[in-house]
Amino acid sequence: MKAVYKTDVGRVRKNNEDSVGVFINNDGLHLAIVADGMGGHLAGDVASTMTLTTLKEMWEESEGIQTADQAEEWLKSRILQVNKVLFEHSNNHAECEGMGTTIEAVITTNLFATIAHVGDSRCYILNESGFQQLTEDHTLVNELVRTGQISKEDAEHHPRKNVILRALGTEQGVNIDIKTITFEEGDSLLLCSDGLSNKIREEEMAEILKNDDDLEKKANTLISRANELGGEDNITLAIVQFSDFSEGDE
Repeated sequence: MKAVYKTDVGRVRKNNEDSVGVFINNDGLHLAIVADGMGGHLAGDVASTMTLTTLKEMWEESEGIQTADQAEEWLKSRILQVNKVLFEHSNNHAECEGMGTTIEAVITTNLFATIAHVGDSRCYILNESGFQQLTEDHTLVNELVRTGQISKEDAEHHPRKNVILRALGTEQGVNIDIKTITFEEGDSLLLCSDGLSNKIREEEMAEILKNDDDLEKKANTLISRANELGGEDNITLAIVQFSDFSEGDE
């Protein structure tokens, strides 16, 4: 596997409330995480950072994940634990009241990738079938689109576009979308916060991922483009590529 991750404060906001990382466990498996925090003064930063560091510690101690069922169970149980930690922290610290975060967490192996998703951060795949979004935004506007009340075009400029219906840490329990896909030689996964997906069209994302640049340059290009197009939000991404081990493992 090859992986890269980047985060940028953008051109408007003073603080970066996103967190991102790619971590390796005792069996050499990768866990990529993007978390986009929300809440009062710096509380979003607290929520996303706690989510990232807690899952990192759990992952680096883990081993024995060989099947999709095991990967799905690991993600579900650990993210539910994180949700509980965030919710209790929010209740016990007035300055963090109401804090929460999105979570995009993906375990990649030589056979499959397992994706856990809450909120409006996204996971895309680029493979021989093309470029497609693998997750469904947990937002009011996406629900209106899904139920046929507004069109996708209307959704782009809807005044309540940023209303999230599901997040970690805001309630005692949370429903997590989890799916497993085949992950093969040459496939790439892009995890990102809405600071990227709200600015760059999917066609352009695909073009950047398909070019011959190395992962570092692709990541930098994506962030630069989001900033060129306004950069109103924090911009965060992780790219995980299934590459031949003879090319070097990162």
